[in-house]
Amino acid sequence: MGHLITLATCSLNQWALDFQGNLERILASIAIAKERGATLRVGPELEVPGYGCLDHFLEGDTVLHSWEVLAKILTSEEAQGIVCDIGMPVVHKNVIYNCRVIIHNRKILLIRPKMWLANDGNYRELRYFTPWTKHRQWEDHYLPRIIQVVTGQTKVTFGDAVISTQDTCIGVELCEELFTPASPHILMGLDGVEIFTNSSGSHHELRKLYTRVELIKEATLKLGGVYLYANQQGCDGDRLYYDGCAMIAVNGRIVAQGSQFSLNDVEVVSATIDIEDVRAHRAKSSRSMQAASAERYHRVEVPFALTSGKFDIVREEDMFGLLSGSKSFDVRYHKAEEEIALGPACWLWDYLRRSRTQGYFVPLSGGIDSCATAVIVYSMSRLVAEAARRGDKQVISDARRISGEPEESSYIPSDPREFTKRIFHTCYMGTENSSTETRQRAKQLSEAIGSYHIDLNMDSIVTAVRHLFGLVTGTRPQFRAHGGSAAENLALQNIQARLRMVLAYMFAQLLPWVRGRVGGLLVLGSANVDESLRGYLTKYDCSSADINPIGGISKTDLKKFIAYAETSFELPILASFLNAVPTAELEPITETYVQADEADMGMTYDELSVFGRLRKIEKCGPYSMFTKLVHEWGSMLSPLQIADKVKLFFFEHARNRHKMTTLTPSYHAVCFPASSSEYLLLTFRFDLRPFLYPSRFPWQFKKIDEIAAVLPDRSISVVPEKAKQD
Repeated sequence: MGHLITLATCSLNQWALDFQGNLERILASIAIAKERGATLRVGPELEVPGYGCLDHFLEGDTVLHSWEVLAKILTSEEAQGIVCDIGMPVVHKNVIYNCRVIIHNRKILLIRPKMWLANDGNYRELRYFTPWTKHRQWEDHYLPRIIQVVTGQTKVTFGDAVISTQDTCIGVELCEELFTPASPHILMGLDGVEIFTNSSGSHHELRKLYTRVELIKEATLKLGGVYLYANQQGCDGDRLYYDGCAMIAVNGRIVAQGSQFSLNDVEVVSATIDIEDVRAHRAKSSRSMQAASAERYHRVEVPFALTSGKFDIVREEDMFGLLSGSKSFDVRYHKAEEEIALGPACWLWDYLRRSRTQGYFVPLSGGIDSCATAVIVYSMSRLVAEAARRGDKQVISDARRISGEPEESSYIPSDPREFTKRIFHTCYMGTENSSTETRQRAKQLSEAIGSYHIDLNMDSIVTAVRHLFGLVTGTRPQFRAHGGSAAENLALQNIQARLRMVLAYMFAQLLPWVRGRVGGLLVLGSANVDESLRGYLTKYDCSSADINPIGGISKTDLKKFIAYAETSFELPILASFLNAVPTAELEPITETYVQADEADMGMTYDELSVFGRLRKIEKCGPYSMFTKLVHEWGSMLSPLQIADKVKLFFFEHARNRHKMTTLTPSYHAVCFPASSSEYLLLTFRFDLRPFLYPSRFPWQFKKIDEIAAVLPDRSISVVPEKAKQD
């Protein structure tokens, strides 16, 4: 005898405060779940208003409109005959809670508030919500009148309770609660809950999916049970990209998985499971002893079952074909290079279509950073073309509008290079300090991906500014190569960089007009996370843009991404970018000097990644960073050399920290701590630190010097060949 239940979870591309669009996507997901025979549907966290409302959660309007949307869902035909787990804010006794509202056939069964709030990194849930601290306790919640009219209920259960149907028991867990050491599913499972729902607003971080999957599997491996994971997908109005990947697990095995990166607004994942498998998995003596003494949850009893009566009894030979949980399933993971190709590309598409602009503009320098930004835009075009070939009506409609096609147009963006030509504009802004090689690489890259490319020399503008300065002050600054001071040399470099930013915005505003179109372009930045960490950028240069798809990615990972794209996207020109020496090309090239980034910075990009990991992830100040690096680098460098590198990093980081106050909003791709190569995005939202420091850290540096002076040198020196012969 089998007790079969079809369950559905989903990923929705919700948008903060888009109540109408959010409602339509919720109803679409419920309709798809019902078409597949599901009797339970789970949606993402705060799916009604959108997860990223931020301080709008404090507004009464956000709560009011959420109730209005819920009333529409309750009365809809789609929501009849299926249990729906809906996310929205609820004010209970004048306190705002992040809640799940469980509904069935025009009734509210339970309102379950979140108990453990996410308040690290990009998350600020404690700013808007209060956690429910009365574990395994509940109260009456009096419904607003617009809901009373629909449900006929005056009050409903509010709190840490579970739902008992005629055939099983359902418990709710919200996002962060899965990541906590004492997750609610443990005690709920010991008290007989067999189906767990988890509604998340979990954003993408490189390699984070591994940790997420392991936690979901572990939740039911020892405990037994069915785990439904729903997640937000897409850019909902901020620097975060929510990477979907809805999943269903049974007894520690993933049995169904959605896509991690997709242009779909609605994606439903379903599975048919036998609840008897859970009961068999739990038939263990030690588990039974713990369950027998478990504290009781309040059960909201409902007079219906999730199982479908006609499938309750099936022949053994038919069982395998019906059960998703009996099939072998390999979880799909993307390599980090693929994540960089897909995550920022999906984010750029959402940002472009929702900002209702006509495309993107990137100043191509011929270096690997602006190259990576351009290739990510091309990756976006590839995803658009793939979706268009599948007949995705929303993508086709958005592509037509963005590219300036009339509503009645039959245009299909099936060719990524052709679509790139319509919406992507690149420009090489050369000066007398630019090389033929970088100019040629920029041109060849634009031809390979299909962008609308222009090439210009801006020497006349730079000369005009220098002339103006000389006219006003009576002095004319010179480059260091021409006998100028360090101050003159830096100022002349910065004015070139800043003029490029001014020109970028001018061309972004007028290029659509030049091409006979209406509207403007968004300017993309190309500063990587390492340069932001070190402050190796000019304030208000081309690092200042509308958004930056690579601002949370290290140079090391960008190189791996470009190597991946060279073959996967069939772009052989990318090999020349990988082999080129990174250079700003802001100083004159002489026979004895060619400007190079790592020489300018006084440290390598690999060293910067290590500094970033220690500073943020391992929470190291100057002294503790030095002591750790003595162990990590002690075989290569002497303690005095390590001390010099640490002090240089903190000196440069401190004196350039003010630049982070104007950093362009960047795609958040910080590596998840499970990786060995973490690095950190340095925005003032994620990395909260002062921007005025004692730049030489006198107390800390003195202690480093004292310890470095007495530590033995264990580095392995390379003996010159001549010395060996002697």
